[in-house]
Amino acid sequence: MLIQSNTNSIERIPTSITKVLFETIKFGIIKSNLIAMIAGLSMALYVHNLSFFDKIGNIVLALIGSALVIGAAGIFNNLYDRDIDAIMERTKNRPTVSGIVDVGSGLIMGIWIAAGGLVALYISSPLSAYCGFLGLFLYVVPYTMWTKRRTIYNTEVGSLSGAMPPLIGWAAISPDILHPGAIALFLLMVIWQMPHFYAIGIRRMEEYRAANIPMLPVVKGIRRTYVQMNVYLVALFLCSFLFWSFNPFIAAANALLSLGWLILSIDGYRRKPEDKWARSMFIFSLNHITVLLLMIVGYSLGAPLLH
Repeated sequence: MLIQSNTNSIERIPTSITKVLFETIKFGIIKSNLIAMIAGLSMALYVHNLSFFDKIGNIVLALIGSALVIGAAGIFNNLYDRDIDAIMERTKNRPTVSGIVDVGSGLIMGIWIAAGGLVALYISSPLSAYCGFLGLFLYVVPYTMWTKRRTIYNTEVGSLSGAMPPLIGWAAISPDILHPGAIALFLLMVIWQMPHFYAIGIRRMEEYRAANIPMLPVVKGIRRTYVQMNVYLVALFLCSFLFWSFNPFIAAANALLSLGWLILSIDGYRRKPEDKWARSMFIFSLNHITVLLLMIVGYSLGAPLLH
């Protein structure tokens, strides 16, 4: 890792190695994805009537491995996108843009972190490692390198990678990742990401336009994005039925949250300025997925203790 000493750029250089590392690996994204991974892991424990301590070794390795693999994906994405990150306000001070982390150092760091993460996942479960590798590959190659700069469907492609953490967690406990519970979590994450990232696309539309990134609102306009967002919100509502066999309360919670999000979308689009509407949609999306995943974790780990 190369630390710049140019006094002209001193104000935009992170003040510590820890901050540089966290910005390079996208620590915030790691935390949010780990919640989804833990949800998959917890649901698998519940479905297979296993206690937390029955699989404590697999759980610890899955946590470490997932964090490392997701961090490596963030590094590779930052390295590849440093030219467009320099144009966008929210990314222009990333270490890979300012040169604090150069390409060579970043690649070495990313490769070692990815390797360490995949080894940890493999020890936990070979299938978990496969899911981790697939998520890493989908994010770096089909999304970052192939579709992000070329098509409005980049969000759909990226959502596949973003939906892998629950499968990584599930596979660390049991190999039956085609179980209805695992499929329900995967589809939930795929569908949820669409209105979430469309909201980001609208809020940062001018930045994406300046960077020549073909996000849906940039290419097709906000009205088309609004309609497509609502289609996915309806799909998110219908996804609730997939959780019924796991727990009717969880299914009802997702149905209510999704319906509330849809109402917010329709009503807010009519009454609010577009930027404020998009901001409210973005905030609701974070609350939606956080509440639902924590409910799944809480029920999966807590229900056996009550019996």
